[in-house]
Amino acid sequence: MDSQDLARRIARLALAKKAEDILILDVRQFSVGTDFFLICSGNSDTHVRAVADEIVETMKHEEERVWHVEGYSTARWVLLDYVNVVAHVFHHETRSYFGLDLLWGDAPSERLEETEGRG
Repeated sequence: MDSQDLARRIARLALAKKAEDILILDVRQFSVGTDFFLICSGNSDTHVRAVADEIVETMKHEEERVWHVEGYSTARWVLLDYVNVVAHVFHHETRSYFGLDLLWGDAPSERLEETEGRG
């Protein structure tokens, strides 16, 4: 699966777990060591973990294994590194504080809406 398809697949999995404000950023032009960032939000620590778990477990079954995970124990900002795609699953307040959406605001972006199907 190419990196853009992987980013979209991860976004759909986040949506299936009711993650909110799902944004895919194409950061290839910025030479940050990855092709895409996926940013989404959860409403609680439990919700953030549930979104991260859904992504990791489903992608493992689809033979796309996460290379590195950070932040799972505190569940305020869980980073899932798939090398060419890095998923950031934030608690709403933490997302607002760090403002990755604004930091990478020049990157081409795509929002996944609830109407785009789940799973």
